[in-house]
Amino acid sequence: MRAPAFADSVFINCPFDQDYWPLFEALVFSLVDAGFTPRCALEAPDSGEARIWRIRDLIKGSRYSVHDISRVELSQELPRFNMPFELGFDLGCRVFGSGRDRQKRSLILDSKRYRYQQLLSDIAGQDIRAHEGSPDRIIEVVRNWLRSTSGRREIPGPVAIKKRFIAFSDQLPEFCDRLNLERHDIQFAEYVDMARSWIESIKGR
Repeated sequence: MRAPAFADSVFINCPFDQDYWPLFEALVFSLVDAGFTPRCALEAPDSGEARIWRIRDLIKGSRYSVHDISRVELSQELPRFNMPFELGFDLGCRVFGSGRDRQKRSLILDSKRYRYQQLLSDIAGQDIRAHEGSPDRIIEVVRNWLRSTSGRREIPGPVAIKKRFIAFSDQLPEFCDRLNLERHDIQFAEYVDMARSWIESIKGR
């Protein structure tokens, strides 16, 4: 299968745990509704390729990236550093790369606006956005960033995307029944395909 276009691809670096999943679905849906292609390590979970090189290829192939560092918790005995690591990988690609690597743009998310200053002070000066643990908020933040960064005028407004996300989520159980899937069994690629097909059917009416 041909890789998605660099200019349309958005690399997602975020937690994949159950608590974060509502935010993840909202994030992925908003990218699809805005006309972009979400990319993340979940799209090829059974690949024999080492994870780090798979992430490298996804980052290299994506002009845009969204990094959520909200799961690096000070209260945890052993904080999770996957998200900051992948963020550094992405920023390094932009700084030390050449050609289209210099076109790369990144959005950094956290649960609270200034919390990152206690965790990763080296990224001070970056425009960190807070999603406050809200799917509605993450749709708004991601949509507005894509609109200003890409300059694409056809991107729907945040209210329209939120309404469509609610309607799509309400119909997910029906889609699962048709495909003989349990709700929790939906894979990343399947969710993206469902969202894209549903959005296309709605816009085609």
